[in-house]
Amino acid sequence: MSGTWNRPKINIPKTKMEWGSDIIGYLSFLGSVVFLIFSWGMLPEEVPAHYNASGEVDRWGSKLELLILPIVGLFTAFLMQVFEKFPETHNYPQRINEENAAEFYLNSRKMVNLLKNICFILFAVILVQSITVALGWSNGFGAWVLPVIISSSFIPIVLGLLKQRKIK
Repeated sequence: MSGTWNRPKINIPKTKMEWGSDIIGYLSFLGSVVFLIFSWGMLPEEVPAHYNASGEVDRWGSKLELLILPIVGLFTAFLMQVFEKFPETHNYPQRINEENAAEFYLNSRKMVNLLKNICFILFAVILVQSITVALGWSNGFGAWVLPVIISSSFIPIVLGLLKQRKIK
């Protein structure tokens, strides 16, 4: 098969792992937005707007900037949902064929699903942390946040690519 247009369109039902990941990701994100809505009136005019590599606030901004995370989160979710729906358009090795396409699609879709929901959780954690810092309930993330963000983003990709190598 050469090119994405010759690839078969296969309807593969979502797995339990994908459904569970969606529930956790969407509920985390929704919970953080609800928390923002309920705490909006208590927030000061200046809230954390950026964190440095050590997880400390290094820029304060308008509380309106807190709306950026939910907006970017929704945009990201929409795009990744589209990628999940059309796995035949993903990038695959040349060895993809009619017999192994379903396995490639499922592996790729699971990777996109997991990354989407990790993004949701990360956006939720950052939003909640920014709110709690603004309200004086906490001081910031700490040095652990950057390694967690980086590893939680790359581990699913590496694992997905390793699984892809095993597909015959």
